Amino acid sequence: MSLLTIAILGVAGYVLGSLPWGYWLSRFFTGKDIREVGSRGTGAANVWRHAGFKLFFAVALLDIGKGSAAAALGLVVGGPSGAVVAGTGALIGHWRPLFLGFRRGGKIVATTVGVALVIAPLASVVMAVLWWMVLLATRYTSVASVTASIALAPLVFAFGGTWAEVIFTACAAAAIVVLHRANIERLWRGTENRFSIRLPRLHRRGPSPVAAATAGTDHTPPAG
Repeated sequence: MSLLTIAILGVAGYVLGSLPWGYWLSRFFTGKDIREVGSRGTGAANVWRHAGFKLFFAVALLDIGKGSAAAALGLVVGGPSGAVVAGTGALIGHWRPLFLGFRRGGKIVATTVGVALVIAPLASVVMAVLWWMVLLATRYTSVASVTASIALAPLVFAFGGTWAEVIFTACAAAAIVVLHRANIERLWRGTENRFSIRLPRLHRRGPSPVAAATAGTDHTPPAG
């Protein structure tokens, strides 16, 4: 790739990564600025905590999608190296979005999954499954994010990824750990917020009117 191609892919990836879906959707559906609550990040985890699971799911898919779109564009234009360049731009864009005036965005977890989905699809799927398993086991999104991200580079290597892809995912993991340093400090102090994961309840049919009317009535005949 020429330097011009690298620059164009990097900028294009950055613009795609800058789409602040967590901020936009939270603002539209709840009227809240997600940057003023919780961790003050625009990522899906903060959206879940303050706007609910449905909005979290939408934001997560869109953040994954923008990472995949950037990497796919890079792959078409510049091959695997182009995917890494554009994917790197997307991660930077998610962290410091153009559309939020370069102010703080998210912690790049979902966007990293999206990029990995293009350059190392099997490793990306395993990373996503591992994230959910750790979350369900610990109920800490920070622990799930750090654990899954650290596992990503070895997974990419195990599934036959190139050295450029391994180095990219290792650097992404290092960035995710750094961006979660406040969470890690709270975990160390025992003050990190846990998610309360509620499974849907089965609706039990109430007693029939006759049973309700006779409930508690003693039908035993009197003695003697």
